[in-house]
Amino acid sequence: MTALRSWYAARSRREQRLLLVMVALAVVTAIWGLVIRPFGDAMATARERHAAAVVRLGETRASIEAIEAQRGRRAPTGTLPDAVRALAEQAGFQLASLDPDDAGGVRVAIPSARGAAMTQWLARIERAGVVVDAATLTDNGDRTVSARLVLRARAT
Repeated sequence: MTALRSWYAARSRREQRLLLVMVALAVVTAIWGLVIRPFGDAMATARERHAAAVVRLGETRASIEAIEAQRGRRAPTGTLPDAVRALAEQAGFQLASLDPDDAGGVRVAIPSARGAAMTQWLARIERAGVVVDAATLTDNGDRTVSARLVLRARAT
């Protein structure tokens, strides 16, 4: 250690400053390479694992909801036209027509509805026991769709 001090003392003032700067940069580089970089990598890995876990949780919840929906499916109570009319009114849809079909179903026309609301409603009526036999959704050009549906009661 004394040999290092004497060697350092033998240097000029300018060389001593350059050596101090070099040591400081070496310490900063060592801290970055040995502490900060591995910690950042560990955090990135943890974020990736968390994101994957969130996706798996969402998929699991969706599977559980699908299973529970299958378990809860039942035939609609009352007549099919009354059940469809009630479900449409609950969702806030105005029915342009609701006509009985020859095969025991109903033909429904909805002139205007948001696309997302329509698809959610279709899923809701299927959970209520009404089967969507055919559906035609047409873009109205104003961020809404018109729908022509053929609905049937679920066979029990």
